Amino acid sequence: MSDPQSARDAWQTRTWAEVKTETQARADRSAYPIIGITSEDAREALAQIHSFDHDEWGAAWMSVGDPYFARGEYLAAWRLYNFGRWPVPDSPKKIESNAKAKRAFEAYGQSLDPEIQRIAIPFEGKEIIGYLQLPPNVTKPPVVINIGGSDLWKDYVAIQTRAFLDANIASFAVDMPGAGDAPLPCAPGSERMISAIIDYLQGRSDIDGARVVVRGQSWGSYWSARTAYAEATRLKGAVFQSGPVHEYFQESWQTEAFKTKEFLFDYVPSRLHMLGQATVEDAFAYMPSLSLVTEGLITKPTPPMLLIGGVLDTQVPFSDFRLLLENGSPKSAWVNPSGGTMGRSLTVKDDEIFRGVVVPWVRQQFGL
Repeated sequence: MSDPQSARDAWQTRTWAEVKTETQARADRSAYPIIGITSEDAREALAQIHSFDHDEWGAAWMSVGDPYFARGEYLAAWRLYNFGRWPVPDSPKKIESNAKAKRAFEAYGQSLDPEIQRIAIPFEGKEIIGYLQLPPNVTKPPVVINIGGSDLWKDYVAIQTRAFLDANIASFAVDMPGAGDAPLPCAPGSERMISAIIDYLQGRSDIDGARVVVRGQSWGSYWSARTAYAEATRLKGAVFQSGPVHEYFQESWQTEAFKTKEFLFDYVPSRLHMLGQATVEDAFAYMPSLSLVTEGLITKPTPPMLLIGGVLDTQVPFSDFRLLLENGSPKSAWVNPSGGTMGRSLTVKDDEIFRGVVVPWVRQQFGL
């Protein structure tokens, strides 16, 4: 029997030398997934890494992050630690880097005004961990539940969605099932975790629980869609950004998607970790069960939905975007003809899409 790690490594789309070059290039332009890390810090960390070894990766980024943490520069420390665990914490040093990232992020969140509050919601004998932010001087604001993706989790989402506060909207950031601290696996029915968050928010006296939008990005959008079907009467809207629907889950697409170069490296280990599957073959066999078409959800009613995508997406087929758009309740759409996953391109960055497309649409749903 072949070594599982060797089998996963066989799907790498770049040599290590190419990964180093591409990582530095993305740091230089602050591009996914190394957003906000300086060119100099990236160069220092990369000089310590000489292979795909996961512990070498985690140790290098921690070594650059530690001085920032010691000086109380928690945001910079978090960015470095967070990249040290990227895309998933699956080795001792990556696990250590993930733990440091959590400490740095929570210290950073507490330093802000308004602060980023860590929330723990009891759920099926476990906890749903989320980050809540409330706009200042607003009585009972509406709220957006923001679901992270497979590799950029609730901490990243919490920072991005701070822009909602300027629009007098509260933000709750949470990990998608199968990622980060989520208490449920990536499996049909796990959207009940998001339903439990709606219950929690509706029970707070400082939030308008009658005005809730759910938003996902990348794989997190799959869960915003499932929540939209499950909670059509309790939501004011749902945002879906480059998530999978049906064709994505078929082996014919996955065989090609696993070769994507939009993902920096370790795409396959990231997907196996999220899906809870040991091998590529296991993942191919499991994924069709997640299809929104196979489950009969695609034609069911939803609250208003905003769909965002890029025609040139190599991680999720654009045909999935069209499938969701053309079925069920009426929807709004924003498409970048030259965009990849998330609709991003060399000239259109994630934050531009969020601030220029997502926030105005959400405000409209809330009547703001």
